[in-house]
Amino acid sequence: MITLTEENYIKAIYHLGEQGARTVSTNAIAQEMETKASSVTDMVKKLSEKGYANYTKYKGVDLTETGKDIALNIVRKHRLWEVFLVDKLNFSWDEVHEIAEQLEHIKSKKLIAQLDAFLEYPTHDPHGDPIPDKTGKFKKIDKILLSETKVGDKCICVGVVDSSPDFLKYLDKHKIALGSSLNIIHREVFDNSITIEVDGKSLVISSTIAHNLYIKTV
Repeated sequence: MITLTEENYIKAIYHLGEQGARTVSTNAIAQEMETKASSVTDMVKKLSEKGYANYTKYKGVDLTETGKDIALNIVRKHRLWEVFLVDKLNFSWDEVHEIAEQLEHIKSKKLIAQLDAFLEYPTHDPHGDPIPDKTGKFKKIDKILLSETKVGDKCICVGVVDSSPDFLKYLDKHKIALGSSLNIIHREVFDNSITIEVDGKSLVISSTIAHNLYIKTV
């Protein structure tokens, strides 16, 4: 039986590996999990013994196919619960992550299958992230960061990099949500800030904000 802690490590390795690294360093995992590197080493050795990960000393760790399947199932449950909380219980998108962190460890396959059906098989969570289906496959969309746009581009907000409550509240304050239309009006060379038009109003956003919003051009 896999433990809750093991599931959290597997999910962390999956997310870190998804960002481009074939293997993930124990230091990166320690930073993600907010723990000591020595504790991470002990855990990844255990995951390796159970067949969930491949660990090579001084090189790092990646997930086996079994480990990837477990990670995708956790991600699937997490994102389905986020949809449920927002769509059915009227939570705001900045409130659901921590709750879904708890709910994602529920083991019942029947519950998750019926939850998926009840929600009419959503493909993306409230933050724009794709939801894996029961086979682990998910629909990807073409997207770039807002920071990569040029003046004159017309685009639609399709996701966020930072799903922290503070960032999502900032977006709510300025009426930026998934599906919002954004027009790129001006780019400031000095600090890379961008002036956009959203909901008929001009807004200057920082480079940090622009690097945390996914858009697709139209």
